Amino acid sequence: MIRWFLLLLLLPVQHLVHAQQDASIQRLFHESTVLQQHLHGFALYDIEAQQFVHGINAQVHFTPASNTKVFTLLQSLQNVGDSIPGLAYVVRGDSLLFWGTGDPTFLHRKLDTRKVYNFLRKTPYNLFYVPAPVLEPAYRAGWAAEDYQNDFQPDISSFPIYGNTVQFKNVGGQLRANPRYFEANISVKPGIGGFDIVRRPHENYYDATSYRVRSGFRSYKPFIYSTDLFVTLLRDTLQREVTVLDSYSMPSDVDYIYSMPTRELLREMMLYSDNFLAEQLCYTASFMIFNQFYSARMREYMATTYYSLFSDKVDLHDGSGLSFYNKVTPRSMVELLLMVQKSAGSEEDLLQLFPAGRSSGTLRHLYSLANGKPFVWAKTGTINGVYAQSGFLLGASGRRYVFSFMNNNIFGDLKDVKQEMVRIMTYIHHNY
Repeated sequence: MIRWFLLLLLLPVQHLVHAQQDASIQRLFHESTVLQQHLHGFALYDIEAQQFVHGINAQVHFTPASNTKVFTLLQSLQNVGDSIPGLAYVVRGDSLLFWGTGDPTFLHRKLDTRKVYNFLRKTPYNLFYVPAPVLEPAYRAGWAAEDYQNDFQPDISSFPIYGNTVQFKNVGGQLRANPRYFEANISVKPGIGGFDIVRRPHENYYDATSYRVRSGFRSYKPFIYSTDLFVTLLRDTLQREVTVLDSYSMPSDVDYIYSMPTRELLREMMLYSDNFLAEQLCYTASFMIFNQFYSARMREYMATTYYSLFSDKVDLHDGSGLSFYNKVTPRSMVELLLMVQKSAGSEEDLLQLFPAGRSSGTLRHLYSLANGKPFVWAKTGTINGVYAQSGFLLGASGRRYVFSFMNNNIFGDLKDVKQEMVRIMTYIHHNY
């Protein structure tokens, strides 16, 4: 039923003949010395007319970078529900058994609501944590191995804690860690170029490059996740015993503690392009649909149910866009955004989920305002040699458009590419 409903929605996209390309826009692309230096693609869709009105390499496959998060957005809107399940639990006698749900917010430095923490801290029952099997590695295919110690690429797990990162900072001239557990794992190895923290590749030990901590220093480093480490950190923060209970199947009568509204988490993911939130949301969706932590299966389900309706095939290997293996077309991005539009509710609810030009998120320093208001709302995507924007455009005429503008194989600084995209999209705003 879902498939046929979506097929009817996308009939105009798939079967209407594309309108004749506007000569002035064609000229903008053709005469751009910036765009001619790399592979670029563009698709523009008129929402009212229900047809594409312009396209350049719209059917060509590109690496989308964080435009991939729009796929995670649709997946979450369709499968997670109105609120994020923070944990699942049952009470058996004097014991409370609980499972992770993939929720990334538990003790997160920015997003924790304390709802799950307070529930575990105050319950009168004995606590038993049941680790659920995770059916894939903590890293996704196509992730850069050298980014293991960067805070934008933490381990993905069934029950994250502290965002699966350690905070290091200067407190009164001393290096302090949060969680404090990791302070015993710091060594000093003098290096070159001032003070920094470096995690060792395959263990949770961190090297400081100087005895003198730089003033104002603050850094976040991922830790290698394990059940033992999770339970140790949980005991420390709860100040109570937590016992691991292996090989206990989750019953059908579990209850949930919900941590926060789903759309608040989705907005955070989209506006600030948070990779960790995106990947963990894939796990939460997989948990809710299949009762297992298997993001690859979730992608297959979405491909069969939704993405098979696209004009072009897509190939996805993660939910964040860190993987260079991901391949999509500008035309498929537009069709995806039309599905998101149908799922998000009102136009206000929809646009709240996207960075707005000169106003919010990753677009806050790009574009100008039109009569004090933004005219572009789009997800950005940036990795080495890649920059993309896909989202919604309001024309000066009042007409509304969906667009995808993708750039691959960029050599050098992305600044010129961003400025050229702004110039072209601003021209379309003024003339459409």
